[in-house]
Amino acid sequence: MKLPELETEALKLPVADRARLAETLLESLDALSEEENRRLWIDEARRRDADLDADPAGGRPAEDVFRDARARIG
Repeated sequence: MKLPELETEALKLPVADRARLAETLLESLDALSEEENRRLWIDEARRRDADLDADPAGGRPAEDVFRDARARIG
């Protein structure tokens, strides 16, 4: 299964199961070396930059992102 398919399936899970999966995945990152962690973040930044270059309309203003995040946690 490719990552986009896995993401789609994971997002169909109930909230509690998604939270548990997220926690498990985050804990697995603690085992990475600093260099591995840095490389992964660089790869992710490049992927996001390429996605935005491919579809500039897909971006959202930071103000909207922060407002939505605050609404979800508060």
